[in-house]
Amino acid sequence: MSRLTLPLIAAAGLVLSACASLAPYGARTGPGGQGYAEQRIESNRFRVTYNGVGAPGPVMDMALLRAAELTTAEGFDWFEVTQRWTDGRLDSAGGMRPSVGVSYGAGRGSGRYGSYSTSGVGVGVGLNFSGPSPTSTTLEVVMGNGSKPDRPNAYDARSVQDGLRR
Repeated sequence: MSRLTLPLIAAAGLVLSACASLAPYGARTGPGGQGYAEQRIESNRFRVTYNGVGAPGPVMDMALLRAAELTTAEGFDWFEVTQRWTDGRLDSAGGMRPSVGVSYGAGRGSGRYGSYSTSGVGVGVGLNFSGPSPTSTTLEVVMGNGSKPDRPNAYDARSVQDGLRR
């Protein structure tokens, strides 16, 4: 393997992984597309889903942003996340993830000219060039008016919009 082969492979992987990234924030345009969708459960309860690719954190932020927008659009001040689902692998950030494996083997045998023994050590390097994997976050939220409850999963809708739209 030449000295340029590994850098060329790495550069190709970075280019390919850049092709699949989190789309700009917006409504989902199709069944498998990126973006948000919501479903009314009760007058003040919604299920908000955001489909994206890559790390779960940014996808979760987009789901929170949509919940905040929906809260103010429905005339409420705050929302509380009562259920949360994240569908995706822990390594969903994708890109080039190196892995190294080491193995050892030994053997004995005999042949026409006597017995012999063998041993060997192998090292392999694997790279993932598949890019970011799909990630989906679903929030079930209850909305309310007045002062935000003092609970860790309760959010002021306007503050969330101000914080996540930067």
